[in-house]
Amino acid sequence: MKKLALHWQILLGMLLGVLFGVAAVQLDLKQFTIDWIKPFGTIFINLLKLIAVPLIIASLVKGVSDLQDISKLSRMAGRTVGIYLGTTIIAVTLGLVVVNVAQPGNGISEKTRQELVDSFTDNAQSKITAAEKQKEAGPLQALVDMVPSNIFAAASSNGNMLQVIFFVIFFGIGLILIPPVKAQPFMEFFDCLYEVSLKLIDLIMLMAPYGVFALLAALIVEAPSWDIFRALIQYSLCVLFGLGLMIFGFYPLLVRSFTGRSYRSFFNGISPAQLLAFSTSSSAATLPVTMERVEEHLGVEREVSSFVLPVGATVNMDGTSLYQAVAAVFIAQAFGIDLTLYDQLTIVLTATLASIGSAAVPGAGMVMLVIVLGAIGVPEFGLALIFAVDRPLDMCRTVVNVTGDATVSMLVAKSVGKLGDPKVKNWDDHYATE
Repeated sequence: MKKLALHWQILLGMLLGVLFGVAAVQLDLKQFTIDWIKPFGTIFINLLKLIAVPLIIASLVKGVSDLQDISKLSRMAGRTVGIYLGTTIIAVTLGLVVVNVAQPGNGISEKTRQELVDSFTDNAQSKITAAEKQKEAGPLQALVDMVPSNIFAAASSNGNMLQVIFFVIFFGIGLILIPPVKAQPFMEFFDCLYEVSLKLIDLIMLMAPYGVFALLAALIVEAPSWDIFRALIQYSLCVLFGLGLMIFGFYPLLVRSFTGRSYRSFFNGISPAQLLAFSTSSSAATLPVTMERVEEHLGVEREVSSFVLPVGATVNMDGTSLYQAVAAVFIAQAFGIDLTLYDQLTIVLTATLASIGSAAVPGAGMVMLVIVLGAIGVPEFGLALIFAVDRPLDMCRTVVNVTGDATVSMLVAKSVGKLGDPKVKNWDDHYATE
């Protein structure tokens, strides 16, 4: 008998996790859930992060060296960055349109506003402090941070992914420039490392339904008061509406228009990565699965996916950018601050640039939002207004980030003639057995 497809297993795990979390709250099993259930979700995320760096190093070195021409790498890099910037600007603009039409901040009363600020000021202050440190850095600090002084130290943390990518591309260019005979042993090693990494991902994904069950159960029992959530429903709906338009409208339309792939085939191919992104709130943790799905199930060749996806997980944050636009205007509305057209254009520019600097980890968008608020003169402590619902919205915007990465990889692959037929025709044969 055939097992349930992977995405159905993950959905079932998520549903059961939510139900278990609700029951745990009602039965006063919060501490039990935190002590005995949540650790399995943490282990699952750690396993995904564990394989991320080896996979990126192996696939990116192989992908760059296989090009055999630095000019090809330059063209692909230019298209990748250009499309990523374009989709980010569209995401920010869409967020501004939605929040200006709905105006959710105008419904926040003074009493509710003060209640939220009092409840979450301490959490907001930590993000403000982190943002202040980032703003104190020089204008070229991001460029300095990109170049590691020690690759082993950089590879020891998923937060230094951009440094790892820089070194690996540099190393791959070196392989192109030496005689093929001398490069061959390295090529074979990294090819083997890549294949082993994919097999390890297959093994890790066997745990996916149980991992997402634990993550969702812990999220429910640790959630803030539902009374506070009621004041933020309209704001949350604005964010979710904008994110939904990106996931179910903008990206599939791009794929359909430029690659000819159907709506169904696109979502069948990428849905397990989307569900994982929702559960983990981390593009970096989801990256190994995103790469596997894009190559095996969407037909993007490795030399494209190995470059576009790691870069995207680091610099392409469409969901985060859209959320920052909605949040910034919402907070301004809540404080009765009228934003001019210039202010909103500033949000587009600042949110786009800030998204490039967002780490691919849960909650990083909050730090970048402080910078956006400062750029338009909105009080940074207003961040406390949205802290209560940030975690569930973070889960949703990570889905947009991952979907955007997959979409751009398909567009770039099509533009350079590297988009073929999926290697796995039946989307979940890779995981399901007779």
